[in-house]
Amino acid sequence: MTSEERKKKILDIINKEGKVKVTSLSRRFGISEVTVRSDLADMEYNGLLKRIHGGAVSSYKPYYTMNLTQRMEANRTGKKAVGEKVAAMVENNDTIMINSGTTTLSVFRSLPTDYSLNIITNSVTIALESANRPGFNIILLGGLINSKYQFTYGDDANRHIANYHADKAILSVDGIDTANGYTTYYDKEAEIDRMMLERSSFKIIAADFTKFNRTAFTKISDIDSADIIVTDKDIPDDFDEALIEKCIVFE
Repeated sequence: MTSEERKKKILDIINKEGKVKVTSLSRRFGISEVTVRSDLADMEYNGLLKRIHGGAVSSYKPYYTMNLTQRMEANRTGKKAVGEKVAAMVENNDTIMINSGTTTLSVFRSLPTDYSLNIITNSVTIALESANRPGFNIILLGGLINSKYQFTYGDDANRHIANYHADKAILSVDGIDTANGYTTYYDKEAEIDRMMLERSSFKIIAADFTKFNRTAFTKISDIDSADIIVTDKDIPDDFDEALIEKCIVFE
């Protein structure tokens, strides 16, 4: 196996699992840990991943260019675990606000099909998938459409959401950082995310572990604006101790 073939396989593993360890890559490929670190350093230089102690995690650059289907494959297991945990917090007859994202899509797919729910969303994908769930009253926020990632946004969507209040807001984010709060790649969606938090009684952030200690393009809100952060595993050791109390880890 050539170095380039090995790097491609490393990237495939990161895109699926969100994280790799030097020791496991060394065993998997039958190479020294020094060689693994050299591979990871080269891949980090090219913006393909971010090195951390003992391994590497996915970089924002390739994730940003993925389409919706590719993003669903990135750390699928973790997103499914988070989705199931968040869905278990939803009660029958709730009104919920839920933004677009692969993690919130996992939440939606985990909701009990026999529930009666009012769901306010800017996710076109969620609206389309609700067709087979007669107990779900879906309100798709009107506005402009981002066709690549299937969400609505803009002034019309913002005016629309101002008409509603929810029991719970469930948000997927691209970054969680103690200094910079919750952030997203999409400046055009950030205002809807803020309004969902403001117009809900209980606020849930649904994010797999790859989102911690990262900052995306646009700030949504300060980190204390949510009541609970639901994640899958490995909250960074240097994450603010007081904020760890907000986190529910579900593997």
